[in-house]
Amino acid sequence: MTNRSEAAIQTTHRIFRADRTLGLAESVIREMTRLALQHGAVNLSQGYPDFPAPTMIKEAAKRAIDADVNQYSITWGAKKFRDALSRKLTGELGWEVDPERELTVVCGATEGMFVAFMALLNPGDEVIVFEPFYENYGPDCELTGAVPKLVSLHPPDFQFSREALRAAFTSRTRAIIINSPNNPSGKVFSREELEFIAALCREHDVLAITDEIYEHILYDGTVHIPMSTLPGMRERTVTINSCSKTYSVTGWRVGWVVAAPELTSSIRKVHDFLTVGAPAPLQEAAAEAVALPRSYYEELAAEYALRRAKLMGILGDTGFRCYKPSGAYYIMADISAFGFPNDTEFVKHLITEIGVAAVPGSSFFRNPADGAHLVRFTFCKKEETLDEAGRRLRRLKPR
Repeated sequence: MTNRSEAAIQTTHRIFRADRTLGLAESVIREMTRLALQHGAVNLSQGYPDFPAPTMIKEAAKRAIDADVNQYSITWGAKKFRDALSRKLTGELGWEVDPERELTVVCGATEGMFVAFMALLNPGDEVIVFEPFYENYGPDCELTGAVPKLVSLHPPDFQFSREALRAAFTSRTRAIIINSPNNPSGKVFSREELEFIAALCREHDVLAITDEIYEHILYDGTVHIPMSTLPGMRERTVTINSCSKTYSVTGWRVGWVVAAPELTSSIRKVHDFLTVGAPAPLQEAAAEAVALPRSYYEELAAEYALRRAKLMGILGDTGFRCYKPSGAYYIMADISAFGFPNDTEFVKHLITEIGVAAVPGSSFFRNPADGAHLVRFTFCKKEETLDEAGRRLRRLKPR
């Protein structure tokens, strides 16, 4: 037998990569956080609070761990949490949410959206998405084979054209995604807008998949209207939510999906084999969180309104043209005054030279050029964090 050196041996192998991943890119939002850490920048990019979660929620989690609630819960959610959620949702929606047949507890709203796509959509189904959109919706379509149909939200108020929306519905349309309050724009869909969308859903026999994770973060008397409360929409709405934003626990990954029993049955199957279940002790704590009184949500919105005003003032004084959000905790800002060729170059300069991180606006659009004049800032930060960002941003000068 002839001996050959290892270097002389020629080997070939297949490329082990699923085709469904070819169109995916790294999350721009999460990348900005890594760059902020690398360069010591104030992180106004990723939407997580840098202040403590409510003490009572943390104490509840500690008690659950100390009580050895550390093993699997029922895959679609611990009964205590589902029952507490049912009470909260029934009071808010005006119809009784069945915790046994209409609720699925998931690992955050991110999983909730993905399992809804996996459970309810087939490859080739069209999904209407309002643009600008939260960056996960594109990959959700890519991974499930769904085909996004984009409808623009036009600044400054991020209104949509009714004619354009009606034209987007075809015989292949299976669902429409509604994120209200919206990330990144801060738009809150009005009752009139939602009724128009609901009528199209009924006319074309289409599902409404709603991301309502910012439902309690509202300003200036704006009201959040759940799509499932509109006539004929309870049976065709999939509502996705989470503890993350409302209770300042984005790392807990405890969310839920509300849907009619036949839809929930499919959602639970996918969830079971995808993650088995959300963290058991954190579900115990979440049960206490969702039982908080109305005053908690009012105080939350009031505190965020102050942060919104502070960051709007900082950005306006610096030279940004800002779009005032009606909900959520983000500000979209026009960077045209600063003379950079695009948002990516601007954000790179902002992080490395100024020491503040934001998200390039292009990440919220299918065509990057449509968002090349925009960036997104978040104000879910401590007052001192926003003050420090303001001190650094004063070094930024229009060109």
